[in-house]
Amino acid sequence: MAAAYHVNRMLDTATFELFVRHLPPNRGFLLVAGIDEVLDFLERVRFEDVDIEYLRTLPQLRGVPEDFWTYLARFRFGGDVRAMPEGTPVFANEPILQITAPLPEAQLVETYVLAVVNFATLVATKAARVVEAAAGRAVIDFGFRRAHGPHAAVGAARAAYIGGCAGTSNVEAGRRFGIPVFGTASHAFVMACPSETEAFQRYHRAFPGEMLLLIDTYDTLRGVKRAIALGDPLKGVRLDSGDLLALSREVRRMLDDAGYRDTHIVASGDLDEFRIAELLAAGAPIDTFGVGTALVTSRDAPALEGVYKLVEIGDGTLAQGRIKTSSGKETLPGRKQVFRAYDADGRPAGDRIARIAELPRPGEQPLLQPVMRAGRRVAPPQPLDRIRARAAEAVRRLPEGLRRLQDPDPYPVVVSDALRRLTEELRREIRAAEGSP
Repeated sequence: MAAAYHVNRMLDTATFELFVRHLPPNRGFLLVAGIDEVLDFLERVRFEDVDIEYLRTLPQLRGVPEDFWTYLARFRFGGDVRAMPEGTPVFANEPILQITAPLPEAQLVETYVLAVVNFATLVATKAARVVEAAAGRAVIDFGFRRAHGPHAAVGAARAAYIGGCAGTSNVEAGRRFGIPVFGTASHAFVMACPSETEAFQRYHRAFPGEMLLLIDTYDTLRGVKRAIALGDPLKGVRLDSGDLLALSREVRRMLDDAGYRDTHIVASGDLDEFRIAELLAAGAPIDTFGVGTALVTSRDAPALEGVYKLVEIGDGTLAQGRIKTSSGKETLPGRKQVFRAYDADGRPAGDRIARIAELPRPGEQPLLQPVMRAGRRVAPPQPLDRIRARAAEAVRRLPEGLRRLQDPDPYPVVVSDALRRLTEELRREIRAAEGSP
């Protein structure tokens, strides 16, 4: 598309907005994530010689004039970006991110921007649900080996941390983002030793003071007896199979009887928010949950259908709104702001999608903030722990019905009168131009 814009000298300033038309099943809200990676990409995106050489070989681009390749060689993103802060709850049809730049620039970055925000927001939302179900118990991201590739695993670990996970088993994510790293012995380590007792002793030798033993390689209850018999400080034991409810109860009793009342029980093994809620409702004495596949793939809702749509052409007083009118895929025109109202207890009470020039009503706060001007960040990246804390507080303040794991309550989102009038005006213009009644 950039070539078509360039050839036809369609270089006007344009604004695109990223939003989600419909929330996935059983989601009362989404938790924004991925904005920081988008800004990193926009600051560093380049076309190297090797990239241009490859593009020249594509049959579709063989007729493109030479000055287009010069344009790509010099390409730098120089647009403006407004976005909701990471960790902000968002709802259907609300712009999460808004990019204003010359048409070719704004269009070129579309695919990367969508891929990052869709995936990160999906996983952060899933993590928030799992953490909600855990009701104060720690949740650890165990999903690296089940993610859709190493890059996805690292991104998922960051998003899951924003969503409330206490840490990750992904050491690369720990190195890159400062996320706390957790791990236990593997079944293979236990099996590679002459006996389970010998495996526990060797593990203690390697990691003194970090005794978190995997006790279900052969028989869970015999495993916990052997762990207790070592007589060493025991940080925790991990259950990865079997009847987690019955086993956790018996393991807890055995640990307590042996004086290991502070030893934590970690559970893993195909867990998700529904299974965790079920276990805790039945009284399972589990302290920490390791969640893998269901978390990093958001297994029950594995894709977020975020879209990136042109909403305005031109700049300043010459700006003209643009809308899509096809059935089921209508859009709202023009640059927009989302205002959030709060009740007397500080809980979100409703959102209003408005035109960019509209002012907040008393008690409303704007959600979209400037994050990039002329291709450069307006402020340094925020520490991830601060984003995580903001997300936790924002989710905590949501009405309980929105946080429900199944059949959550709807959240009120309205379109302002001014935006509604503009939408109707543009629809009439389109019908008139097409000769429709």
